[in-house]
Amino acid sequence: MTPKIKASIMESRDVDRALTRIAHEILERNKGIEDLVLIGIKSRGEVLAERLASKIKAIEGTAVPFGAMDITFYRDDAGTHKPEKPPTPTELPFDVNKKKVILVDDVLYTGRSARAAIDQIVDFGRPTFIQYAVLVDRGHREYPIHADYVGKNIPSSSREEVLVHVKERDGKDEVVIVESEG
Repeated sequence: MTPKIKASIMESRDVDRALTRIAHEILERNKGIEDLVLIGIKSRGEVLAERLASKIKAIEGTAVPFGAMDITFYRDDAGTHKPEKPPTPTELPFDVNKKKVILVDDVLYTGRSARAAIDQIVDFGRPTFIQYAVLVDRGHREYPIHADYVGKNIPSSSREEVLVHVKERDGKDEVVIVESEG
C-alpha cells in the first residue's frame, strides 16, 4: 500500500538547488577539496553523495573520492530488527585515515543512523574529522548529533514520515511528508 502524501516539501529543482548550496558550503568550510572524501549512507545517501561529488567536480575541476556504506550491522537494533532488504557491501575505494570525511544521508531524524555510520567509519580508520551533510533535518533527536550541512529543515510530527525520493531509485526527485504507518 502506498502511503498518502500529506505535503510535498521539495521538488526536483529544490533538491538540486539544495545540493548545489551544500556543495559550495562544503568547499568554503573546508577551503577546497584537499583530503576531502564523501561517504553516503545507503541507499539514498549514496545517491546524494555521488551527486555532491559531481557538483564539487564541476565547481573545482577535480574529482572528489566518494563511497557508500551499509550500516545494517552497526545499528543499535541490529539483533532485534529484521532489515527491510539484505545488507549490501560497503564500498570505500579510499583510505579514511587523515581524510576530511563528509558523511551524507537523506534524512536526519533521531541521529541513530549517523551514530551507526560514525562507528563504521572509525572501524575503517581515523579521519581528520567527520562532518555530516543531510538533505533534510526533521528534528526529534535521540542522540546529540547535528548536521553541519542541511538542505532543508522540516518540522514534523513523530507520527509522520519524511520520505526522500531520488530519480536513480524512485524515478523522480522529491521530498514528501506522509502519515506514519507505525
